[in-house]
Amino acid sequence: MIENPVPFLTKVFLMLALLALGAPVSAELSLTRGSATTITNASSQTAPEWVYTLKAGESFTEVASDLLIKSYSAGRLLQYNAIENAAMLGEGDRIRIPLSWLKRQPDPARVTSVSGSVQLISGIDGRKKPLAKDALIRVGDEVLSAAGAATIALADGSEVRISPNSRLIFNRLTQYGKSGMVDTRLRLNRGEVHTRVKPVIEGGARFEIETPSAVAAVRGTAFSLQTGPEGTRLQVTEGVVEFGAPNRTHQIPAGYSATVASYSSSKLNIRKMPAAPEINSLPPVLRQLPAEMTWKSAQSAKYRLDIFETESGRWVESREVDGNRFDISRLDNGQYVVHLAALDPQGMTGMPGILPIEVDLQARTASLLTPENGGSVNDDMPEFRWVLKGENEVARVEIAEDDTFRNLIATSEWAPGTTALPSRPLSPGQYYWRVVTEAGGNSVATTQPRKLIVNGTLPPVRIISINYIDSQVRVFWEKVDTASNYRLQLAEEPGFNDIIKEATLPDTTAALRLIPGRRYFVRLKALSDGPLQSRWGPGRELYLE
Repeated sequence: MIENPVPFLTKVFLMLALLALGAPVSAELSLTRGSATTITNASSQTAPEWVYTLKAGESFTEVASDLLIKSYSAGRLLQYNAIENAAMLGEGDRIRIPLSWLKRQPDPARVTSVSGSVQLISGIDGRKKPLAKDALIRVGDEVLSAAGAATIALADGSEVRISPNSRLIFNRLTQYGKSGMVDTRLRLNRGEVHTRVKPVIEGGARFEIETPSAVAAVRGTAFSLQTGPEGTRLQVTEGVVEFGAPNRTHQIPAGYSATVASYSSSKLNIRKMPAAPEINSLPPVLRQLPAEMTWKSAQSAKYRLDIFETESGRWVESREVDGNRFDISRLDNGQYVVHLAALDPQGMTGMPGILPIEVDLQARTASLLTPENGGSVNDDMPEFRWVLKGENEVARVEIAEDDTFRNLIATSEWAPGTTALPSRPLSPGQYYWRVVTEAGGNSVATTQPRKLIVNGTLPPVRIISINYIDSQVRVFWEKVDTASNYRLQLAEEPGFNDIIKEATLPDTTAALRLIPGRRYFVRLKALSDGPLQSRWGPGRELYLE
């Protein structure tokens, strides 16, 4: 018999309330926003999972087929989510999927730019070969840069720029089916990388770079990482990076740098980065180079300046500069982004000031000086002179036998100068020459051609073979450079005093009909379009039996 029921009932109600707090309730099933009937599933509380939101026009069955490995069915996924009727799911409803159920496949990275000497080491057989633009990089491959640099795009659109003297290993490049999630794990054995990571999907996506002394894990950020015998340094310019010795990482936000020393991997040194320099504006399009880039003076006397090509991400230039000015030069036409960061007393870079620029240089037609049009020279290596009209141009001389310039006889080297010699001596004869100017790598201007006579005599023509067929004789002779035609003479005595046949021929062969049993003599000389001609070559005897 209970003497006082009130305290007892109070205890009962209290116990029921505590049980209710620990029991699953409908609020925990809000991952599905439809009116589907739900069933409690305790296994979902412990399995690592990813949440997928149904899009317009998608069905649960189609999504399950696209994302799940064969051993897991759509029905199994319904059961896991405690959903009885898939037809009740619609746009905006969310589905929990264990990571171990998702399809996984390797997804190679692609090289978007290479400059200088960079090698790719195969993860399959260890063979080295030069890294080329558009090459695919697979799991286990290594990129080894010497004096070169490379930019690599990952499957999710993230970008990794590898600086000179670096070694980067691609340990994992995994894509989770069509989910959009990737698992990327790299190892930087030495050197420096700049990365821009796309925001990763919560629940399973991963981007991680390991070094011999530290690890950096990110979820969508821009940062640079350097490693060497002394340790690993990190600078975060966007987002947050989990950084530190393995299993001892801390969150490093944008605007801060961190260092892990090799001799004391447990110690993490975090400091605020120098502020971004304030760069003075430039014209949006640079139509002549060099262009002076300036910025407001700060406490730092040294800066690091990097120039990247916008479309490919190619690392064009990287250097340290003093003071508050820099001449932008030697850029081809295109769009670029300049990063300028102050260096702290320890040599760590600060937040970058960013300056987008576009270069659009136009070549202009040079003004020819000498030789004069139609002039003649006695030197087989004549000097050509001209005047450049544009800015930041290079030029070269082109020399041909005709004014179409289809076949170049000689050229000069591309150079910013205004004089040049031909690349090889010119045989006596008539030529055409012109000057081609180039600016920005893709803008070209060409002068009108000029005629030039190189004085002298053409070499004598030598007969190389004679063929007899019935009553016909075919004569073959050597070609003479710059000769336009050949003069053939036929006589019955070796002195060629009495010419019985003479002809001008464009080719290096001729057919003659001779009277059998009589002796003949033949000789040739070269002709040119100009005043030059060769001496007669030695005569050859012809005899048809």
